[in-house]
Order: sequence, then structure tokens, then C-alpha cells
Amino acid sequence: MEKKFGVYICKGCGIGESVNIEKLVKSSAIAAKMQPDAVRVHDVLCGPAGIEMIKNDMKEGTNTLIIGACSPRVKFEEFDFPGAITERVNLREFVAWSQDPNTDATQSIAEDYMKMGVIKTQKGNLPEPNILPDLSKTIVVVGGGISGLTAALEAAEAGYEVVLVEKQAELGGWAAKLYKQTPREYPYEKLEEPAVFGKIKEVEAHPNIKVYKSAVIEKTEGQPGLFDVTIRTNGTGETIKAGAFIMAAGWQPYDASKLGHLGYGNPDVITNVQMEEIAKTGKITRPSDGKEAKKVAFIQCAGSRDPEHLPYCSSFCCATSLKQAKYVREKNGDAVAMIFYKDIRTPGQTEIFYKNMQNDPGVLLTKADVTGISDAGNGNMFVEAENTLLGEKIKVEADLVVLATGIVPATRAPQEYLDGLTEAGKKGDDARKAYIESTPKPEFILNLDYRQGPEIPSLEGAYGFADSNFICFQYETRRTGIYSAGCVRQPMTMADASDDAAGAALKAIQCVEHVAQGIAVHPRAWDMTFPDPLMIKCTSCKRCTEECPFGAIDEDEKGTPFYRINRCRRCGTCMGACPERIVSFKDFSVDIVGSMIRGIEVSEDEFRIVVLACENDAYPALDSAAIKRNKINPNVRIIPVRCLGSTNLVWVTDAFSKGIDGLILLGCKYGENYQCHFVKGSELADYRFSKVKETLDKLQLESDRCQLIQVAISEYDKLPEIINDFVARVEEIGPNPFKEF
Repeated sequence: MEKKFGVYICKGCGIGESVNIEKLVKSSAIAAKMQPDAVRVHDVLCGPAGIEMIKNDMKEGTNTLIIGACSPRVKFEEFDFPGAITERVNLREFVAWSQDPNTDATQSIAEDYMKMGVIKTQKGNLPEPNILPDLSKTIVVVGGGISGLTAALEAAEAGYEVVLVEKQAELGGWAAKLYKQTPREYPYEKLEEPAVFGKIKEVEAHPNIKVYKSAVIEKTEGQPGLFDVTIRTNGTGETIKAGAFIMAAGWQPYDASKLGHLGYGNPDVITNVQMEEIAKTGKITRPSDGKEAKKVAFIQCAGSRDPEHLPYCSSFCCATSLKQAKYVREKNGDAVAMIFYKDIRTPGQTEIFYKNMQNDPGVLLTKADVTGISDAGNGNMFVEAENTLLGEKIKVEADLVVLATGIVPATRAPQEYLDGLTEAGKKGDDARKAYIESTPKPEFILNLDYRQGPEIPSLEGAYGFADSNFICFQYETRRTGIYSAGCVRQPMTMADASDDAAGAALKAIQCVEHVAQGIAVHPRAWDMTFPDPLMIKCTSCKRCTEECPFGAIDEDEKGTPFYRINRCRRCGTCMGACPERIVSFKDFSVDIVGSMIRGIEVSEDEFRIVVLACENDAYPALDSAAIKRNKINPNVRIIPVRCLGSTNLVWVTDAFSKGIDGLILLGCKYGENYQCHFVKGSELADYRFSKVKETLDKLQLESDRCQLIQVAISEYDKLPEIINDFVARVEEIGPNPFKEF
């Protein structure tokens, strides 16, 4: 479009008292190639009068706005001008609130930021949505347990078509196998009928829900809004169009055969799942001889919270054992239930149920580490334990032992198989072939047609749970449009699983609606841009396809990459990966950021440090530091990027050839407990820049001039000191020798 520029400068929030507005107007006018009197200045630009001024200019044809005011992370509703290119220049937090007022250095910072804002709008274009035809809004729910049933109902009640796929012959999952459910109402004393049966009736009667039983997903192709899902049931296959998935595939009990040290193998040592089956038959009896059990011992964390088995808490085991102790007491008033626990964990209102059970004289609870089960010599067993509340070793006789076994997500076996396949592949084709021949293939859940693999990758160290970013984006997986809910995502109770399913349903709805509008799903949920590569220059190097964290880039039969655009989350990792620099977005490109860097004023007698700050953690942390009025060295210039994964190495060349003395990359933390909003961005940037340091050394530019720093949003108080220390280190090294050229 033909651009007509409008430059606006706010004097409020201390900006007018920190810089010479008249000088700022003149420099901004020069950058925008307009007359100074055309630059608008307002005391409170975000107020009604200021907004009206901008809108009136737009009526006169102004369509490219550079707004020098507060951080773009605030006042986004006030400064939302559809149909116009809008660039927010952060004069408040990055100048007025973090610099000394009315100094030459502060003035220079403000002028540089306004100039960079102008450059960005000059180089950028107005985003337009990319809406693919024939989109579907149908939501596929995988799993018919409490999570899947709830998710299906929530989506259907919101007006969306739902397809529910359950591999068993009946709906309900493990919840339908329960004898009773823990109390859900005050005074939390009476056990209740499982709520799942009511949900099953609702689902089967709902006009918006189509249920497939004894069914599996044979193949999933395509992208959000355009998934082709092949469902196989009763020997026949059917392919449907779908917009998004909710994966509620559930869990399996931990393999109790691995708990021989706790007596499993003895017929009278059973699991909590077996206890439910026995309770349904009537009396609590011993499997070995059918006699009624009168002394029942419950061993908590049987395999859970154990580095040799399941290192995590399985969440519902404590409440389950308390409930099953009540079975024992209700079915035989003379029977005794003994619970040996590491800790009792009954959060929320379940704590009231726990206290009620404490008041039952036939329920004995003790903290203890169970060391083994031995023969009591009379058909009964001894439960041996140490580290009890009394500090003594004890031996308690029981005629039935119940192991509170934990849960394993349904995604764990596929993930372990695929991890093993990857490791074998690293050793060569022969090792890979041997692995395939010797390892039983698990039952895959989604069977995705993705070059990265057929299932949802789990977090490193997440024990197979289908999670992507547990801190910031619950329900999401690394496959756009596929959301996890319930115990496939993390251990949880049925009540929590129901809440979880509702959240996942809302995310799936958000996905199909955003795809229909041609905008990103998350975390840039407003973003209308999309990667637009200049394919004529593509060398098919495969860097973009290999580095995309979300599988948004496929390759054709010739190895040429192409985008499945609805999978893309607009992080720009492909832009940073591309050695030919052919990937661009309308408002974010290698050229735009490079031009902004080159637009920074550099003088021989002053140091200049560029900070490329990830917009997700680093940038808001910088804003927070400014709110606290923490000072940042005035030689620093901050440029936001979508993700450090979008950082192209040519920006290093742009910076140092311009005479910039130092470059900091501020990105999210990564690793086992990573925070990176785009999964791999910081990690990829760190890998790329390890090579940059070698290059700098070869060019006789000290590698210390370029540093990647991981920062969490909560570390705002440390950030100014980190940056200032880096500046001091660069000053110690000395000026960039390229300043002279």
C-alpha cells in the first residue's frame, strides 16, 4: 500500500520531563521524511483527545503510525488502529523510567528509538490474513474417560460438532470401574456413585456429539482446520475433516509386577484397582481363600515418588486409599484399615474427608517407609516399616495388603519407543533395524503424518506426559491444534480432570476460530502475519524443516520445503534458521531488524550495545525493571524479537560492521524445566551463537562482545545489573575496531 506516515509523541508519564521534545520532534521528522510541524505531540496520547487526534488523521489518509509513548505491552486496546501499520516506540519504560532525565545520552536514546520505529514501518507492510478454504470446526476428542467426556460436552454445549473416539467397547474409562467416588459435597462423609455414568448418558444423547467405540485413529494428516482423520472401527475405516484435537487418552496403572519388594505376587497383595473390583462384589475378601478381610493394610506411594519407579506423585492415590479404607469399615464394622503413608496429600476440600476418616476409630494412619512384606505364619502377612512417627521399626499383621499404585500416561509407551528409535538411528541403519525387530511397537494414539514423528513429543524429563509448556500454556502440545487434558497431561484427580478438560475444550475452540480468521493461535494470538518465503532462492538445505519446533514445514518429493501455515505459531525460528535469509513476515524480517540495527547512531567516542530481547520473558522483565525505576546503562539500545530462535546470524554482522561494540541476546530459559514460549528458541539460538563466537575470534573481535543470557520474567530485578555488567566488560575490552571504517 502507499504509505502516509503519522508520527505521534506522548509527553505524559514523565516522558516530557525526561527529554527535549522539540529536538525529538525534529529528529523524528527527519527520519520519517516529513516536516517537523507534521509530528503530533500530546500531553496524554492514550486519552480520549489523543486517540481522537490519531483517528482524525486516519480519516485524512494517514495509514502508517509511529507512536512514541509507553510500552507496547500496555494500552494495546487504546492504540489499536485496524487498517493501519502501527509501531509502538517505548519511550516511557526504556527512556523516561530507566534513564537520568535531560542528559545528552537520554536524548540520544529517545531519538534512536524513534528512528528505529520509523525504519520498521518503512520496511514493513500491513499484515493480511491467510485464510485457507474449506475449513472445519469439528473437534475430535480422543478418549472416553472422565476427561474426554467432559471435553466433548463442553465443546458441544458451546455449539461445536464433536467426534469422540474411544478404543474400548464402552465409555467411561477407569472412572467407570470404580465402586464409589470420594465425597463431592459437604460434609464430605458419604461416598457417592461415580459421576461418570451421568456424563456418559449426556454424551450419548447429545446431538452435537458422534461417538466411535472400539475405535482407533489410524492416521492424522493435514493441519488445524484441515485435519484428515482416519478412524478405524469394527474393521472399517472412515476419514473425517476436523479442526482441532483434544487428547484425553488417559492412563494405565503402574506395572505392579515391578513391586515385588512390597509383596506383589502374593495373591493377597493387590492393587488399588483390584480393590475396586473386589468392593463391587460385596464383602472385602481375600483372593487366596475368599475369607473376609478384617485387617487391611494400605501402602501409599507404591512405586510413586520413587526414583526407581515413578519419580512423581500420582495425585489421587491418597484420597483413593482413604475411600477404600471406608469400604473396609462400611462393609464390616469390626474390620480395621491401616494406612502407611510417606505423606498424605488431599488438597482442597478433600482435606475435610481426610479429617473425617481420621476420626474413625477403625482407621489407623501412620507415616512410615514400608521395607517389606513377610509371612506371618498363619496365612496372614507382616507389613514391616521404619521411620514411623515414633521413630521405631514396626511389624503389623494384615490379612490383605493394598498397594496404592500410581499412574502412567497413555503417551509414555509411544514416547519411550520413539526415543529408543531415535537413539538407535544415531548408531546407524543396522542398529535402527535391529531395534525395530526386537522392540514391540506400542499402540500409537494419533498416528500423525508429521516428518517429526507420529505422536506428541513430551517434555524432556516429563516421564511421557503430553505437555508442551507447563508454566505458560497449559493444555498445549508441540503440535498446533492438538491439546491434552486429564491424566495424559499430568497426574490429577477426577475433579481436576474435569476442570482440565473444560480448559482444553476452550483452547480447541480458540484454535478453530483463530484459524478461521487467519490469525495465529498462541502465544501470538493476535498475529495476522505469516512466513512468506522467497522460494526462488531456496536451496532446500532443510534447516527450516528440521528446526521448526511445531512441524509447520514439510518437504515435497523433491525435498523442497513448504508451509502448512495453520500449524505455524509465527515464532520466526525458520527466519533465524535460513542461511539464505529468504523467510520474512510483513512486520518482521531479517532486513527490518538489520536496518533498525544499522539505523542506530554510533560515534567514535561512545560505546553502543544492542540488546535483542525476546518479547515473551526478557522484554516484559525489562518493562518491570523500568517500573521499579532501575537504571540501565545509557549506551544500550533494545530491539524486541519474537523469539531468540528468530535471530539470524547476519544481525551479528550488521551490528559489528556498523561499529556496535557489544551484542546481547536476552532469551527465555531452556532445559528440562524450560520456559521458552516457542519450545526450542533459546536453545537453538545458543547453538547457533556458539559458532558465532568462533567466527568473532577469527576476525579478531573478542567473543565476549557477543553473549546470550537466559532470563525468566521474574528476574527483572537482576536484569539491569546483568546488562550493566556486560557493558562494563565490553568497555574493558575496548571499542569495536570497525568504528573506524
